[in-house]
Amino acid sequence: MNRPVTLFTGQWADLPLAELAEKAASWGYDGLELACWGDHFDVEQAAKNKKYCQARKNLLADHGLQVWSISNHLAGQLICDPDNDSRTDLFAPKKLAGNADAKRQWAVEQMKLAAVAAKNMGVKVVNGFTGSPIWHMLYSFPPVSDRMIDDGYAYFAELMNPILDVFQDNGVKFALEVHPTEIAFDIITAKRVLKALDNRPEFGFNFDPSHLYWQMVDPVRFLQEFPDRIYHVHMKDAAVTLDGYTGILGSHLNFGQPGRGWDFRSLGHGGVNFEAIIRELNRLGYRGPLSVEWEDCGMEREYGAKEACEFVHKHDFPSSSVQFDAAFDEK
Repeated sequence: MNRPVTLFTGQWADLPLAELAEKAASWGYDGLELACWGDHFDVEQAAKNKKYCQARKNLLADHGLQVWSISNHLAGQLICDPDNDSRTDLFAPKKLAGNADAKRQWAVEQMKLAAVAAKNMGVKVVNGFTGSPIWHMLYSFPPVSDRMIDDGYAYFAELMNPILDVFQDNGVKFALEVHPTEIAFDIITAKRVLKALDNRPEFGFNFDPSHLYWQMVDPVRFLQEFPDRIYHVHMKDAAVTLDGYTGILGSHLNFGQPGRGWDFRSLGHGGVNFEAIIRELNRLGYRGPLSVEWEDCGMEREYGAKEACEFVHKHDFPSSSVQFDAAFDEK
């Protein structure tokens, strides 16, 4: 049996869940990865009311869909970001706009509630972001000391450990999407994050190859480095379009604009080697969902979502339990 193919609803939060579920089922998806915004999934209601969770599952079941994970990226971003400025005001209740500390406190509680909500929903993984207190120090000028970076990881651990205690209590795991602007954005920083948390098992990764690929980090190598920490998988493609004029940092150009040195692409339209990824996931024994995170400014999204579902179903092949030449072995 191949892995379930799901659609992450974060990029579809403008649609009511009932409408999106009907569309996703018609496109061939097996389930939805529910975003904790829009009307898709309310962590406060879900943490307090199991009937709400059952109603969400019933809505999906009416369309032949299931749920294997929820995702709390927006609240998560507010946990460790140092400023929580106006860019993230829409991530939290309106009454908290402009109040960085209040947004952080709200986000911490929201992530704790997400663990309880996941348990009530019957899922084992919450995907998300954590933000980073040191992302703005990526380029070491003005000079950045080792102490500053060390302090950043210590601050992250100080905030995340109480959250992860709640995850532990509820038998749920948190999967950080390794991503620029996060405390872990490549292999080296992912290792440092695990060390900062004393390798506690509640914390692992939502593997998304697109963010590694455009940084020129081998996604398969990431899987090989963290074989027991791949708690969820996003399927997303990217294209690097460096031509001597464009820059890998994006040049302050928005997605889809000419002149960017890289951009996201619908599955199969970028440079990510998904066959190699599937082979490695098979080797690792990953049996969880392959969740399409659809982002491509150059393609109509419903066309792209349907095509992406077909792409994943086509490329997700099971591993073999025998050697191909076993028939020639001596008996």
